Amino acid sequence: MKRTQALELLKTYVKNENMVKHCVATEAVMRALAKKLGEDEESWALAGLLHDIDVEITNSDLSVHTKEAVKILMDAGVSEEIIEAIRLHNEQAHPGESRHKKFHHALAAAETLTGLIVATTLVYPDKKIASVKPSSVIKRMKEKAFARGVNRDVIMECEKIGFSLPEFVELALDAMREISNELGL
Repeated sequence: MKRTQALELLKTYVKNENMVKHCVATEAVMRALAKKLGEDEESWALAGLLHDIDVEITNSDLSVHTKEAVKILMDAGVSEEIIEAIRLHNEQAHPGESRHKKFHHALAAAETLTGLIVATTLVYPDKKIASVKPSSVIKRMKEKAFARGVNRDVIMECEKIGFSLPEFVELALDAMREISNELGL
């Protein structure tokens, strides 16, 4: 599946523009991770772009989020490897299963970190991602009251793919800065 087709498919199911931006941000981070790790950039980017395709259908209910995605993506001919990573980025919907591949950990950590980066950006006076320093994101990571919904343990899965938190944050920030106009940040 080409990116244009994937984006069109995503927008068929996700109408909230901020959620689409979250998926695009995750796509950028996943592409950067794949490039750095010598993995398939297109597959990793597609997983990032499509990972929340059923979020509106499931009303963000983590007990079922990704179950509808599997059906949608299978019907669209998306590879099993991508579908598995998307399915397992939300382990809560799949009791007894856990992330066990680099691809799985990367997607879960990347999509979670994008949320923390956006939240950090929005507290800056100019609300521009170009102004955000990695140290600011790391500082916010330690503040449990900041962006409460962001699961810090999932972000730390970056270590399972060979990145320290500072390296991971820097890579993600750089990737998101490259598409800052698309993100409106």
